[in-house]
Amino acid sequence: MSTTIQVGSFEDFNLDAKITKAIKSIGFNTPTPIQAKAIPEVQAGHDLLASAQTGTGKTAAYMLPILSRLMQRQEKRRVIRALVLAPTRELAMQVSRETERFGKYLEGFSVGTIVGGVAYAKQIQKIRRGLDVLVATPGRLSDLMDSGRVDLSQVQVLILDEADRMLDMGFTEDVHYIAEATSRQRQTLLFSATLGKNVSQLARRLLREPKRVEIDPDLKEIGAIEQSIHYAEGQGHKASIVKHILGLPDVERTIIFTATKHQADRVATTLSRSGYSAGALHGDMRQNARNRTIGSLRSGQINVLVATDVAARGLDIDKVSHIINYDIPHSAEDYVHRIGRTGRAGKSGTAVSLVTIADKPQLKDIETFIGHKIKPSLIPGLEPSNLALFEILQGGDSDSRKFGSRSGRGGRSRGRRMSSAPSW
Repeated sequence: MSTTIQVGSFEDFNLDAKITKAIKSIGFNTPTPIQAKAIPEVQAGHDLLASAQTGTGKTAAYMLPILSRLMQRQEKRRVIRALVLAPTRELAMQVSRETERFGKYLEGFSVGTIVGGVAYAKQIQKIRRGLDVLVATPGRLSDLMDSGRVDLSQVQVLILDEADRMLDMGFTEDVHYIAEATSRQRQTLLFSATLGKNVSQLARRLLREPKRVEIDPDLKEIGAIEQSIHYAEGQGHKASIVKHILGLPDVERTIIFTATKHQADRVATTLSRSGYSAGALHGDMRQNARNRTIGSLRSGQINVLVATDVAARGLDIDKVSHIINYDIPHSAEDYVHRIGRTGRAGKSGTAVSLVTIADKPQLKDIETFIGHKIKPSLIPGLEPSNLALFEILQGGDSDSRKFGSRSGRGGRSRGRRMSSAPSW
Protein backbone atom coordinates (compact mmCIF):
# COMPACT_ATOMS: atom_id res chain seq x y z
CA MET A 1 0.00 0.00 0.00
CA SER A 2 1.16 3.51 -0.74
CA THR A 3 1.74 6.13 1.90
CA THR A 4 -1.27 8.33 2.67
CA ILE A 5 -0.78 11.81 1.26
CA GLN A 6 -2.35 14.75 3.08
CA VAL A 7 -3.76 17.08 0.44
CA GLY A 8 -5.96 20.08 1.10
CA SER A 9 -6.48 21.40 -2.42
CA PHE A 10 -5.50 20.69 -6.02
CA GLU A 11 -2.88 23.45 -5.82
CA ASP A 12 -0.89 21.19 -3.46
CA PHE A 13 -0.16 18.88 -6.41
CA ASN A 14 1.84 21.55 -8.28
CA LEU A 15 0.10 20.76 -11.55
CA ASP A 16 0.54 22.83 -14.70
CA ALA A 17 -0.93 26.28 -14.03
CA LYS A 18 -3.33 26.05 -16.97
CA ILE A 19 -4.66 22.73 -15.71
CA THR A 20 -5.15 24.18 -12.23
CA LYS A 21 -7.04 27.06 -13.84
CA ALA A 22 -9.32 24.58 -15.64
CA ILE A 23 -9.98 22.68 -12.42
CA LYS A 24 -11.07 25.89 -10.69
CA SER A 25 -13.34 26.85 -13.58
CA ILE A 26 -15.03 23.43 -13.39
CA GLY A 27 -15.64 23.91 -9.69
CA PHE A 28 -13.35 21.22 -8.30
CA ASN A 29 -12.13 22.26 -4.86
CA THR A 30 -11.07 19.42 -2.59
CA PRO A 31 -9.55 16.23 -4.06
CA THR A 32 -11.48 13.02 -3.51
CA PRO A 33 -9.71 10.18 -1.63
CA ILE A 34 -8.68 8.40 -4.84
CA GLN A 35 -7.32 11.66 -6.27
CA ALA A 36 -5.42 12.50 -3.10
CA LYS A 37 -3.73 9.09 -3.06
CA ALA A 38 -3.26 8.39 -6.76
CA ILE A 39 -2.09 11.72 -8.19
CA PRO A 40 1.23 11.88 -6.27
CA GLU A 41 2.05 8.28 -7.28
CA VAL A 42 1.34 9.03 -10.94
CA GLN A 43 3.40 12.22 -10.75
CA ALA A 44 6.31 10.20 -9.34
CA GLY A 45 6.21 7.97 -12.44
CA HIS A 46 5.13 4.79 -10.68
CA ASP A 47 2.94 2.14 -12.22
CA LEU A 48 -0.31 2.10 -10.27
CA LEU A 49 -2.87 -0.53 -9.28
CA ALA A 50 -5.88 1.35 -7.94
CA SER A 51 -9.25 0.20 -6.68
CA ALA A 52 -12.16 2.62 -6.35
CA GLN A 53 -15.83 2.63 -7.22
CA THR A 54 -17.39 4.43 -10.17
CA GLY A 55 -18.17 8.05 -9.41
CA THR A 56 -15.22 8.62 -7.07
CA GLY A 57 -13.24 10.84 -9.45
CA LYS A 58 -10.93 8.28 -11.07
CA THR A 59 -10.71 10.13 -14.38
CA ALA A 60 -9.20 13.20 -12.73
CA ALA A 61 -7.00 10.96 -10.57
CA TYR A 62 -5.07 9.75 -13.59
CA MET A 63 -5.71 12.41 -16.22
CA LEU A 64 -4.67 15.55 -14.30
CA PRO A 65 -1.08 14.40 -13.59
CA ILE A 66 -0.75 12.86 -17.06
CA LEU A 67 -1.80 16.05 -18.82
CA SER A 68 0.51 18.10 -16.62
CA ARG A 69 3.44 15.89 -17.59
CA LEU A 70 2.59 15.85 -21.30
CA MET A 71 2.47 19.64 -21.38
CA GLN A 72 5.97 19.90 -19.91
CA ARG A 73 7.33 18.41 -23.11
CA GLN A 74 5.43 19.13 -26.31
CA GLU A 75 5.67 16.49 -29.05
CA LYS A 76 5.99 17.76 -32.61
CA ARG A 77 5.72 14.36 -34.25
CA ARG A 78 2.35 12.88 -35.16
CA VAL A 79 2.16 10.26 -32.45
CA ILE A 80 -0.21 9.04 -29.75
CA ARG A 81 1.28 9.94 -26.37
CA ALA A 82 -1.23 8.61 -23.82
CA LEU A 83 -3.81 5.88 -24.28
CA VAL A 84 -6.89 5.24 -22.14
CA LEU A 85 -8.79 1.97 -22.60
CA ALA A 86 -12.40 1.90 -21.40
CA PRO A 87 -14.88 -1.01 -21.57
CA THR A 88 -17.86 0.83 -23.06
CA ARG A 89 -18.46 3.55 -25.61
CA GLU A 90 -20.30 5.66 -23.05
CA LEU A 91 -17.44 5.55 -20.58
CA ALA A 92 -14.87 6.25 -23.32
CA MET A 93 -16.81 9.28 -24.50
CA GLN A 94 -17.25 10.53 -20.93
CA VAL A 95 -13.51 10.22 -20.26
CA SER A 96 -12.82 12.10 -23.49
CA ARG A 97 -15.21 14.91 -22.51
CA GLU A 98 -13.65 15.20 -19.05
CA THR A 99 -10.16 15.28 -20.59
CA GLU A 100 -11.19 18.11 -22.90
CA ARG A 101 -12.47 20.07 -19.89
CA PHE A 102 -9.20 19.56 -18.00
CA GLY A 103 -7.15 20.64 -21.03
CA LYS A 104 -9.30 23.50 -22.29
CA TYR A 105 -6.62 26.14 -21.57
CA LEU A 106 -3.75 24.11 -23.04
CA GLU A 107 -2.47 25.33 -26.40
CA GLY A 108 -2.29 22.75 -29.15
CA PHE A 109 -3.76 20.04 -26.93
CA SER A 110 -5.57 17.21 -28.73
CA VAL A 111 -7.76 14.33 -27.57
CA GLY A 112 -9.56 11.75 -29.69
CA THR A 113 -12.04 8.93 -29.15
CA ILE A 114 -12.08 5.58 -30.92
CA VAL A 115 -15.23 3.53 -30.30
CA GLY A 116 -17.38 1.07 -32.17
CA GLY A 117 -20.54 2.05 -33.99
CA VAL A 118 -18.88 5.11 -35.58
CA ALA A 119 -17.52 5.41 -39.14
CA TYR A 120 -13.82 4.56 -39.44
CA ALA A 121 -12.83 7.51 -41.67
CA LYS A 122 -13.09 10.33 -39.11
CA GLN A 123 -11.37 8.25 -36.45
CA ILE A 124 -8.46 7.43 -38.76
CA GLN A 125 -8.03 11.10 -39.64
CA LYS A 126 -7.67 11.98 -35.95
CA ILE A 127 -5.06 9.27 -35.42
CA ARG A 128 -2.99 10.37 -38.42
CA ARG A 129 -2.82 13.93 -37.10
CA GLY A 130 -1.41 12.66 -33.82
CA LEU A 131 -3.05 12.88 -30.40
CA ASP A 132 -1.87 13.82 -26.95
CA VAL A 133 -4.55 11.51 -25.53
CA LEU A 134 -6.46 8.72 -27.25
CA VAL A 135 -9.46 7.21 -25.45
CA ALA A 136 -10.64 3.94 -26.95
CA THR A 137 -12.64 0.79 -26.48
CA PRO A 138 -10.44 -2.32 -26.89
CA GLY A 139 -12.46 -3.98 -29.66
CA ARG A 140 -12.48 -1.07 -32.11
CA LEU A 141 -8.85 -0.16 -31.41
CA SER A 142 -7.77 -3.76 -32.05
CA ASP A 143 -9.62 -3.69 -35.38
CA LEU A 144 -7.76 -0.55 -36.46
CA MET A 145 -4.46 -2.05 -35.36
CA ASP A 146 -5.14 -5.16 -37.48
CA SER A 147 -5.55 -2.91 -40.51
CA GLY A 148 -2.18 -1.24 -39.82
CA ARG A 149 -3.73 2.18 -39.27
CA VAL A 150 -2.65 2.75 -35.67
CA ASP A 151 0.87 3.14 -34.32
CA LEU A 152 1.05 2.86 -30.53
CA SER A 153 4.81 2.53 -30.26
CA GLN A 154 5.21 6.06 -28.83
CA VAL A 155 2.57 5.70 -26.11
CA GLN A 156 4.17 6.92 -22.89
CA VAL A 157 1.26 6.14 -20.56
CA LEU A 158 -1.30 3.33 -20.78
CA ILE A 159 -4.39 3.64 -18.57
CA LEU A 160 -6.87 0.82 -18.09
CA ASP A 161 -10.11 2.28 -16.75
CA GLU A 162 -12.72 -0.06 -15.23
CA ALA A 163 -10.39 -3.00 -15.86
CA ASP A 164 -12.67 -5.50 -14.13
CA ARG A 165 -15.51 -4.60 -16.46
CA MET A 166 -13.25 -4.93 -19.51
CA LEU A 167 -12.27 -8.44 -18.50
CA ASP A 168 -15.89 -9.37 -17.74
CA MET A 169 -16.82 -8.26 -21.26
CA GLY A 170 -14.22 -10.58 -22.81
CA PHE A 171 -11.56 -8.03 -23.79
CA THR A 172 -8.62 -9.81 -22.14
CA GLU A 173 -6.86 -10.75 -25.41
CA ASP A 174 -7.48 -7.30 -26.91
CA VAL A 175 -5.98 -5.60 -23.84
CA HIS A 176 -2.82 -7.73 -24.03
CA TYR A 177 -2.57 -7.18 -27.80
CA ILE A 178 -2.83 -3.41 -27.37
CA ALA A 179 -0.42 -3.27 -24.43
CA GLU A 180 2.25 -5.20 -26.37
CA ALA A 181 2.10 -2.57 -29.12
CA THR A 182 2.95 0.30 -26.77
CA SER A 183 6.38 1.48 -25.62
CA ARG A 184 8.33 -0.85 -23.32
CA GLN A 185 9.19 2.19 -21.20
CA ARG A 186 5.58 3.20 -20.71
CA GLN A 187 3.93 3.94 -17.37
CA THR A 188 0.88 1.75 -16.78
CA LEU A 189 -2.07 2.70 -14.59
CA LEU A 190 -4.81 0.17 -13.84
CA PHE A 191 -8.04 1.35 -12.24
CA SER A 192 -10.73 -1.10 -11.24
CA ALA A 193 -13.79 -1.20 -9.00
CA THR A 194 -12.64 -4.59 -7.71
CA LEU A 195 -9.27 -6.34 -7.54
CA GLY A 196 -10.31 -9.94 -8.11
CA LYS A 197 -8.23 -12.81 -9.45
CA ASN A 198 -8.49 -11.86 -13.12
CA VAL A 199 -7.57 -8.22 -12.50
CA SER A 200 -4.62 -9.26 -10.33
CA GLN A 201 -3.36 -11.60 -13.07
CA LEU A 202 -3.62 -8.80 -15.62
CA ALA A 203 -1.76 -6.44 -13.30
CA ARG A 204 1.08 -8.93 -12.85
CA ARG A 205 1.54 -9.14 -16.61
CA LEU A 206 1.31 -5.45 -17.45
CA LEU A 207 2.54 -3.50 -14.43
CA ARG A 208 6.08 -3.13 -13.09
CA GLU A 209 6.43 -2.89 -9.29
CA PRO A 210 3.18 -0.96 -9.01
CA LYS A 211 2.13 1.18 -6.11
CA ARG A 212 -1.22 0.05 -4.77
CA VAL A 213 -4.09 2.33 -3.78
CA GLU A 214 -7.42 1.03 -2.50
CA ILE A 215 -10.41 3.16 -1.61
CA ASP A 216 -13.19 1.28 0.14
CA PRO A 217 -16.64 1.65 -1.45
CA ASP A 218 -18.53 4.60 0.00
CA LEU A 219 -21.55 2.66 1.16
CA LYS A 220 -22.79 5.71 3.06
CA GLU A 221 -23.95 7.22 -0.22
CA ILE A 222 -26.02 4.22 -1.25
CA GLY A 223 -27.27 4.05 2.32
CA ALA A 224 -29.18 7.24 1.55
CA ILE A 225 -30.99 5.47 -1.30
CA GLU A 226 -34.27 3.82 -0.34
CA GLN A 227 -33.77 0.18 -1.30
CA SER A 228 -36.41 -2.54 -1.45
CA ILE A 229 -37.04 -5.94 -3.02
CA HIS A 230 -40.22 -7.37 -4.47
CA TYR A 231 -40.64 -11.09 -4.98
CA ALA A 232 -41.67 -11.81 -8.60
CA GLU A 233 -43.16 -15.09 -9.76
CA GLY A 234 -42.47 -14.68 -13.45
CA GLN A 235 -42.40 -12.19 -16.32
CA GLY A 236 -46.08 -11.28 -15.92
CA HIS A 237 -45.61 -10.49 -12.24
CA LYS A 238 -42.51 -8.43 -13.01
CA ALA A 239 -44.42 -6.50 -15.67
CA SER A 240 -47.22 -5.66 -13.24
CA ILE A 241 -44.78 -4.46 -10.55
CA VAL A 242 -42.89 -2.28 -13.04
CA LYS A 243 -46.12 -0.67 -14.29
CA HIS A 244 -47.14 0.04 -10.68
CA ILE A 245 -43.80 1.68 -9.87
CA LEU A 246 -43.79 3.81 -13.03
CA GLY A 247 -47.23 5.10 -12.05
CA LEU A 248 -46.13 6.41 -8.66
CA PRO A 249 -46.32 10.22 -8.25
CA ASP A 250 -42.67 10.64 -7.18
CA VAL A 251 -41.23 8.94 -10.28
CA GLU A 252 -39.21 11.37 -12.40
CA ARG A 253 -36.69 9.45 -14.48
CA THR A 254 -36.24 5.70 -14.23
CA ILE A 255 -33.52 3.32 -15.37
CA ILE A 256 -34.57 -0.33 -15.61
CA PHE A 257 -31.66 -2.80 -15.68
CA THR A 258 -32.02 -6.11 -17.48
CA ALA A 259 -29.64 -9.05 -17.77
CA THR A 260 -29.67 -9.32 -21.58
CA LYS A 261 -29.84 -7.11 -24.66
CA HIS A 262 -32.90 -8.99 -25.92
CA GLN A 263 -34.67 -8.41 -22.62
CA ALA A 264 -33.86 -4.69 -22.74
CA ASP A 265 -35.34 -4.40 -26.25
CA ARG A 266 -38.42 -6.43 -25.31
CA VAL A 267 -39.20 -4.48 -22.14
CA ALA A 268 -38.59 -1.10 -23.82
CA THR A 269 -40.81 -2.03 -26.77
CA THR A 270 -43.68 -3.30 -24.66
CA LEU A 271 -43.48 -0.23 -22.41
CA SER A 272 -43.61 2.06 -25.44
CA ARG A 273 -46.60 0.20 -26.85
CA SER A 274 -48.32 0.61 -23.49
CA GLY A 275 -47.95 4.39 -23.63
CA TYR A 276 -44.75 4.89 -21.61
CA SER A 277 -41.93 7.10 -22.93
CA ALA A 278 -39.21 4.45 -22.97
CA GLY A 279 -36.03 3.61 -24.88
CA ALA A 280 -33.46 0.81 -24.84
CA LEU A 281 -29.68 1.01 -24.43
CA HIS A 282 -27.30 -1.91 -24.95
CA GLY A 283 -24.11 -2.97 -26.71
CA ASP A 284 -25.67 -4.20 -29.95
CA MET A 285 -26.98 -0.74 -30.85
CA ARG A 286 -25.04 1.49 -33.22
CA GLN A 287 -23.41 4.46 -31.56
CA ASN A 288 -25.67 7.05 -33.17
CA ALA A 289 -28.71 5.14 -31.88
CA ARG A 290 -27.21 4.98 -28.39
CA ASN A 291 -26.45 8.70 -28.50
CA ARG A 292 -30.03 9.45 -29.56
CA THR A 293 -31.44 7.39 -26.69
CA ILE A 294 -29.22 9.07 -24.10
CA GLY A 295 -29.99 12.49 -25.58
CA SER A 296 -33.72 11.75 -25.45
CA LEU A 297 -33.46 10.82 -21.78
CA ARG A 298 -31.48 13.93 -20.92
CA SER A 299 -33.87 16.21 -22.84
CA GLY A 300 -36.98 14.63 -21.33
CA GLN A 301 -38.32 13.09 -24.56
CA ILE A 302 -38.26 9.77 -22.74
CA ASN A 303 -38.29 9.22 -18.99
CA VAL A 304 -37.66 5.48 -18.85
CA LEU A 305 -34.37 3.91 -19.96
CA VAL A 306 -34.22 0.11 -20.21
CA ALA A 307 -30.58 -0.92 -20.26
CA THR A 308 -28.04 -3.64 -19.70
CA ASP A 309 -25.06 -2.96 -17.46
CA VAL A 310 -23.62 -0.76 -20.20
CA ALA A 311 -25.48 2.01 -18.32
CA ALA A 312 -24.25 1.02 -14.86
CA ARG A 313 -20.86 2.69 -15.34
CA GLY A 314 -19.76 5.75 -17.24
CA LEU A 315 -23.24 7.14 -17.87
CA ASP A 316 -23.86 10.50 -16.21
CA ILE A 317 -27.60 11.20 -16.15
CA ASP A 318 -29.07 13.53 -13.54
CA LYS A 319 -32.55 13.55 -12.01
CA VAL A 320 -32.86 9.76 -12.00
CA SER A 321 -35.40 9.19 -9.23
CA HIS A 322 -35.79 5.41 -9.52
CA ILE A 323 -33.67 2.40 -10.40
CA ILE A 324 -35.44 -0.90 -11.09
CA ASN A 325 -33.40 -4.09 -11.21
CA TYR A 326 -35.68 -6.07 -13.52
CA ASP A 327 -33.01 -8.78 -13.28
CA ILE A 328 -30.68 -9.05 -10.29
CA PRO A 329 -27.01 -8.42 -11.21
CA HIS A 330 -24.55 -11.28 -10.88
CA SER A 331 -22.16 -9.38 -8.64
CA ALA A 332 -22.66 -7.23 -5.56
CA GLU A 333 -20.38 -4.56 -7.02
CA ASP A 334 -22.62 -4.26 -10.08
CA TYR A 335 -25.59 -3.76 -7.75
CA VAL A 336 -23.81 -0.79 -6.15
CA HIS A 337 -22.94 0.63 -9.57
CA ARG A 338 -26.51 0.27 -10.77
CA ILE A 339 -28.29 1.89 -7.85
CA GLY A 340 -25.63 4.59 -7.75
CA ARG A 341 -27.27 6.06 -10.87
CA THR A 342 -29.86 7.56 -8.50
CA GLY A 343 -29.49 9.55 -5.29
CA ARG A 344 -26.67 11.63 -6.78
CA ALA A 345 -25.42 15.04 -5.64
CA GLY A 346 -27.14 14.72 -2.28
CA LYS A 347 -30.58 14.04 -3.74
CA SER A 348 -32.86 11.22 -2.65
CA GLY A 349 -33.35 8.11 -4.75
CA THR A 350 -35.19 4.82 -4.83
CA ALA A 351 -33.88 1.42 -5.92
CA VAL A 352 -36.25 -1.52 -6.39
CA SER A 353 -35.10 -5.05 -7.18
CA LEU A 354 -37.37 -7.73 -8.59
CA VAL A 355 -36.24 -11.01 -7.09
CA THR A 356 -37.09 -14.62 -7.89
CA ILE A 357 -36.39 -17.53 -5.57
CA ALA A 358 -33.43 -18.45 -7.79
CA ASP A 359 -31.91 -15.05 -7.05
CA LYS A 360 -31.62 -15.62 -3.31
CA PRO A 361 -27.84 -16.48 -3.37
CA GLN A 362 -27.11 -13.28 -5.31
CA LEU A 363 -29.32 -11.29 -2.97
CA LYS A 364 -27.45 -12.68 0.02
CA ASP A 365 -24.11 -11.68 -1.55
CA ILE A 366 -25.41 -8.16 -2.17
CA GLU A 367 -26.66 -7.77 1.39
CA THR A 368 -23.35 -9.03 2.78
CA PHE A 369 -21.45 -6.57 0.60
CA ILE A 370 -23.52 -3.50 1.53
CA GLY A 371 -23.72 -4.53 5.18
CA HIS A 372 -27.46 -4.68 5.72
CA LYS A 373 -30.63 -6.49 4.71
CA ILE A 374 -32.73 -4.99 1.95
CA LYS A 375 -36.35 -4.42 2.93
CA PRO A 376 -38.84 -6.81 1.27
CA SER A 377 -42.03 -5.04 0.20
CA LEU A 378 -45.52 -6.01 -0.87
CA ILE A 379 -47.80 -4.09 -3.21
CA PRO A 380 -51.49 -4.53 -2.37
CA GLY A 381 -53.04 -6.64 -5.10
CA LEU A 382 -49.63 -7.74 -6.41
CA GLU A 383 -48.57 -9.99 -3.56
CA PRO A 384 -46.90 -13.28 -4.50
CA SER A 385 -49.45 -16.07 -4.72
CA ASN A 386 -47.33 -18.08 -2.30
CA LEU A 387 -46.38 -15.96 0.69
CA ALA A 388 -43.93 -18.62 1.92
CA LEU A 389 -41.68 -17.41 -0.89
CA PHE A 390 -41.81 -13.96 0.62
CA GLU A 391 -40.76 -15.42 3.99
CA ILE A 392 -37.70 -17.01 2.38
CA LEU A 393 -36.64 -13.66 0.94
CA GLN A 394 -37.05 -12.17 4.38
CA GLY A 395 -34.49 -14.67 5.64
CA GLY A 396 -36.86 -17.19 7.18
CA ASP A 397 -36.14 -20.86 7.55
CA SER A 398 -38.71 -21.93 4.96
CA ASP A 399 -37.40 -24.59 2.61
CA SER A 400 -37.47 -24.00 -1.15
CA ARG A 401 -39.15 -27.39 -1.56
CA LYS A 402 -42.29 -25.74 -0.22
CA PHE A 403 -42.59 -23.91 -3.53
CA GLY A 404 -44.14 -26.78 -5.39
CA SER A 405 -47.86 -27.46 -5.32
CA ARG A 406 -48.05 -26.61 -1.62
CA SER A 407 -48.17 -23.12 -0.20
CA GLY A 408 -45.92 -23.98 2.71
CA ARG A 409 -46.17 -22.61 6.21
CA GLY A 410 -48.56 -19.86 5.23
CA GLY A 411 -51.44 -22.26 4.44
CA ARG A 412 -53.47 -21.53 1.34
CA SER A 413 -52.00 -19.12 -1.19
CA ARG A 414 -53.17 -15.54 -0.89
CA GLY A 415 -53.07 -12.77 -3.43
CA ARG A 416 -53.68 -13.24 -7.11
CA ARG A 417 -52.00 -15.93 -9.16
CA MET A 418 -49.55 -14.37 -11.64
CA SER A 419 -49.13 -15.66 -15.17
CA SER A 420 -45.63 -16.46 -16.35
CA ALA A 421 -46.34 -14.70 -19.66
CA PRO A 422 -45.78 -10.96 -20.02
CA SER A 423 -48.93 -8.94 -19.39
CA TRP A 424 -48.01 -5.41 -20.31
